[in-house]
Amino acid sequence: MLAESSFRAACHRGGRLERETMLGIHDLWLFIVSGLALNITPGPDTAYIVGRSAQFGWRGGAAATFGVSTGCLVHVSACAAGLSALLAASATAFVIVKWLGAAYLCFIGIRMLLARAAPADEPARDNSVTSLSKVFWQGMLTNVLNPKVALFFLAFLPQFVAAGASHQALAFLLLSAIFIFNGTLWCLGVAAFSARTARCLSRSGPPMRWINRAVGRMFVYLGGRMAML
Repeated sequence: MLAESSFRAACHRGGRLERETMLGIHDLWLFIVSGLALNITPGPDTAYIVGRSAQFGWRGGAAATFGVSTGCLVHVSACAAGLSALLAASATAFVIVKWLGAAYLCFIGIRMLLARAAPADEPARDNSVTSLSKVFWQGMLTNVLNPKVALFFLAFLPQFVAAGASHQALAFLLLSAIFIFNGTLWCLGVAAFSARTARCLSRSGPPMRWINRAVGRMFVYLGGRMAML
């Protein structure tokens, strides 16, 4: 009886070790699946990428995607520095960041509502380095000013790292890199699809104005919802 119990305990420990990596990461497959499910969930980042892809084409969507991914890196750095824990613990700090993010989303939405579609013979001007740089930085701020992203990295990722792991920081960074990499691939796909769809509709005129207004309204709605939550 004692031998059987010891055998079962050994099998349990062996199965647990198989689920953990050298850095103490466990259930990696579950993390990847859960991360992909979160990546494909529409939100402010997706709305921004769709809008910029429709407005500036594939290059604009890619710039927006890399801006959003850079924002995720900022959140990861904040988690490593303990700033996200401060944000989670302080209701005042959380509300301030939330309102800044909501105001910024509404600002972008209103600008898109008021923007005029460029003539068909001026695509190069819209795709200038200056415009793409602005798209990148706006995408980064859209992500950075969303406090829920910081709380996600703070609360979700540690669930897949063993409590007694000797390299928890490296495990956290590895999981963050996997999540950001998968999210970047997904967003680039969204950018390509959105740019192609917008190009099929029209590059100028009423269809593009309709797209800008629709995405602009979505941003204002997301900003209002973020402020109310």
